[in-house]
Amino acid sequence: MKTLLLQEEQIEQAAEIIRNGGLVAMPTETVYGLAADATNGKAVAKIFQAKGRPMDNPLIVHISELSQVRELVREFPEKAQKLAQAFWPGPLTIILPKSDKIPDEVSAGLDTVAVRFPSHPIARKLISLSSPLAAPSANLSGSPSPTTLRHVQKDMDGRIDAILDGGECSVGVESTVITLATEKPRLLRPGGITLEQLRAVIGEVLLDDAVLHPLKSGAQASSPGMKYKHYSPKADVILLKGTEDAFLRFVNQKTDGKTAALCYREETERIQIPYLVLGGKGDYETQANRLFSVLREADEKGYETVYAHCPETEGVGLAVYNRIIRAAGFEVIGLEK
Repeated sequence: MKTLLLQEEQIEQAAEIIRNGGLVAMPTETVYGLAADATNGKAVAKIFQAKGRPMDNPLIVHISELSQVRELVREFPEKAQKLAQAFWPGPLTIILPKSDKIPDEVSAGLDTVAVRFPSHPIARKLISLSSPLAAPSANLSGSPSPTTLRHVQKDMDGRIDAILDGGECSVGVESTVITLATEKPRLLRPGGITLEQLRAVIGEVLLDDAVLHPLKSGAQASSPGMKYKHYSPKADVILLKGTEDAFLRFVNQKTDGKTAALCYREETERIQIPYLVLGGKGDYETQANRLFSVLREADEKGYETVYAHCPETEGVGLAVYNRIIRAAGFEVIGLEK
């Protein structure tokens, strides 16, 4: 398959591909998404094939107008309305009971659907010219998500119909996912909208155990990013938990030339092995924006092992921690031991 590279002025061509049941990688403010008509089960199935994605991993449906959500869900309760008013358009996904319009390919057989209203103007225009779009990240399943056109081309060239160029994504990690289909609202995946922000709008929001720990054996994933090892480069990623001094002592022993440290900017002067800079300490937005690019850079430079300093879990830092610990397959070394 020849994958077309389209510019914004060619967006009608991208919309036509979607209407004809094809796949288009589109930019969003979070990461690039691999889009298909969310109401066309056969088209959506192509997403799983192109990504090598397990069929039991649900997708997010993207809309371009708030009115579209009522066609996709059975109800849109008050808390959903408050969240939409506060954070849409933007990097928040809300899970609700689905309508009959959502095929099983989108929901992985669940009775719910995840809906997002992106803020990226190209994504919204493509949706308005075609239909609500099912769109997971436009990468090979399990690898770091794509935040630039080059990332998408590396993973998807020859696998999909077209890539719509939209520059670099501004947020850099996937959307926050909250479910309102449980007794109490529950955060299933952290992102650019923080747990603290959600609680400020609707009150109590529980933090799902799978945010910080592996999904329990036999449990069904109700959100993307919960069940499988995700966001992983070819290099082995290992988290190091401990003080800055302990982190530096540990990594500076790894002088084989095949090992790199994933560190904060403030630590670079004391690191004696190759390193990748995640961002400034406490600058969680920059860390989130850079994370997937840095993980891809590790492979481009041929590193076999990447030791990452364990991030904080406050604010957007929770999203950074969630992505890194999944990239590491939950392998953590406690340096105090």
